Amino acid sequence: MTVVVAYADTPPGHAAMAAAVAESAREQEAVVLVTAVRGESPPEVADLERAWPEAAGRIEVARGDLGDPSDAVVQVAQRRDARLVVLGLRARTPVGKLVFGSTAQRILLDATCPVLAVKPAPG
Repeated sequence: MTVVVAYADTPPGHAAMAAAVAESAREQEAVVLVTAVRGESPPEVADLERAWPEAAGRIEVARGDLGDPSDAVVQVAQRRDARLVVLGLRARTPVGKLVFGSTAQRILLDATCPVLAVKPAPG
């Protein structure tokens, strides 16, 4: 099985990646990264393995076929029969949620496997 992480190059995205690596360690599962920001290029696997050496050899980068990041994350999780999806949360105002929608919310509602939502450590 695999652990899919909705990744962005932000503190919440880094927290999600760290949690995904930790969750995958027990069973030595693959960590499959899907970019969760429209238009953002995924990082290189070598860069990820330098940042999270405990997962070296188990990190993959996948792309969904759909343009919407939340749909791509859900699609990759289904295609890979993921055990878990991990995503990072950031603080948003109620108006911000209303106007801009939420990738995290869509993943939480649409994923067909358990979802772990994490926040970065304060500071």
